[in-house]
Amino acid sequence: MTCPDSRPAELQPRLTADGSFSLWSEAFQEGFHCDRGALGEAQHTFLAPAGLELIARNRSVRVLEVCVGTGTNTAALLEQLSDLGRGMQWWGLELDRRPLAMALAEVSFRSQWRPSSVAVLEQLEQQGHWQSNQSQGRLLWGDAREQLRHLLPALRGSLDLVLHDAFSPRVCPQLWTLEFLGQLGSLLGPRGRLVSYCSAAAVRQALRLQGLELASIRPWPDAPAHQWSNGSVASPAALGNNQQFAALSTMEEEHLKTRAAEPYRDSSGRADAETIRAERRKAQANSTASSTNGWRKRWQEVGNFRNPR
Repeated sequence: MTCPDSRPAELQPRLTADGSFSLWSEAFQEGFHCDRGALGEAQHTFLAPAGLELIARNRSVRVLEVCVGTGTNTAALLEQLSDLGRGMQWWGLELDRRPLAMALAEVSFRSQWRPSSVAVLEQLEQQGHWQSNQSQGRLLWGDAREQLRHLLPALRGSLDLVLHDAFSPRVCPQLWTLEFLGQLGSLLGPRGRLVSYCSAAAVRQALRLQGLELASIRPWPDAPAHQWSNGSVASPAALGNNQQFAALSTMEEEHLKTRAAEPYRDSSGRADAETIRAERRKAQANSTASSTNGWRKRWQEVGNFRNPR
């Protein structure tokens, strides 16, 4: 979960509220996981909406993970697929080698997982790949934008699942641009899903502009009433409503008509964070879209608002 062109910074081990291991980035002043729980986030935000049980059983599940970080989502995915008796073809993108190494050095992290899952993470950290009877995976180190270009020709239109877990668009816009999200969307098979914790209007609008259907991940069961979304799901196929996600609410749809929905853009695929943010600010200043502040005020008045990530 590291952002291109970010300066090396200290990473601090932390335990989240459910007792699971995470890291804190001093550079971005953001955690690798939500405060409520790294394990809970992996299960509720990423895996529950993924619909793994719906994927055809006559082949391996094909997955791309953007920003592997500590390997929490990877291990959770391995164990859920094992319980389902499924194999997996997996590709991971990550810039910084430290988070996975730091996690594996922690007894508390290793104890969260089955020995077989820890063994896979160790192979990824040491060798960059793993293979078993049912599954195989490859971890590509470096700028995710560059590594993704290498994967596009072979994987286009074939993935069942993309897990996107980069730092927030506010601090890492490089991995939330119209172009990068469009490339991720192009990897999805006809019923594939892209899942992210992010519900920012700029990200959702970028996904919609790529022709993808959107749904809002439902908040955790015990979340405060004002927490209206726990992330986003996008797919070439209609998503509908279920226990994990629902169609965007009126409030969320209105959000996409404000200046907050101006996408981040990076036509070169190599721009730095400040350049991307500056270009977006210019586009917002020239936009005829409605005021984001006005939208926020309206929904705050009805007591149903919380800033999205």
